[in-house]
Amino acid sequence: MRIVLMGPPGAGKGTQARRLSESTGMKHLSTGDILRAEVAAGSELGLLAKGFMDRGDYVPDSHIIAMIQKYIDDPAGVLLDGFPRTVFQAESLDNSLNDAGLGIDKIIHFSVDTDELINRLSSRAICSKCQTPYNLISDAPLKEDVCDKCGGKVSVRDDDKPKAIKNRMNVYEEQTAPVLDYYRSRREVTEIVATGSPDSVFESLTQAIRSGELSN
Repeated sequence: MRIVLMGPPGAGKGTQARRLSESTGMKHLSTGDILRAEVAAGSELGLLAKGFMDRGDYVPDSHIIAMIQKYIDDPAGVLLDGFPRTVFQAESLDNSLNDAGLGIDKIIHFSVDTDELINRLSSRAICSKCQTPYNLISDAPLKEDVCDKCGGKVSVRDDDKPKAIKNRMNVYEEQTAPVLDYYRSRREVTEIVATGSPDSVFESLTQAIRSGELSN
C-alpha cells in the first residue's frame, strides 16, 4: 500500500502521517525528517542539503529520488509525506513504481487557509536530539526550550522562521502546487479540509483511506 499525502507547509501532513503509521504499521517516509537526520549526522547528503533547507528551498530532485527509491517497496506499506514536490519527482516516482509493477493507491491533499498555515508554522519547534515536534502555543514543552522526552534543546527550525516561511510558501506555489494538477489529470485526488483539531482531521483521513479499495 502506497499513499501520497500532499499539502502546503504547515498543513499537518507529518502529524497525521505519524499517527497513521502508529495505527497501521505503515512506514512513514518523510523526506524532511530524513534530510534533517542527515544534517544532524553531518553526512555528505546532510551537508549538501543544509544550505537549501535553511533558506526554505527544496533539495535537488536527484538526491531525493535516489533516497525514496530505497524505501518505496516496503512490504508494510509506505506513507509518502513531502514527496513528490515537483512534477519531475512525480513522473520519476510513477516510472519507478511502474518498472516494479507497483502503483500509488491513494493521493490525499490537505487544504488549509494561508493565514492559518503561517500561524502554525511560526509556532512550531523541534527537539534537536530526538526530533520530537512541539507547538509553542498549544503543546509547548513543560520546561522552556527543554524536551520533555530526552532533555534535548527545543527550538524553532531555521526554515520555520518568518523569512523562510514566506519563501517556502512561494516555492510551494511555484513547484509543488503543479503536482496536484499532474495527479488530477491522471487519477482521483481526495481532498481533506485540515483546519479542525488533529483528532477530527485524523478521522477524516482514515475515512478517506477506507473509502477506496487499496491494493497491497
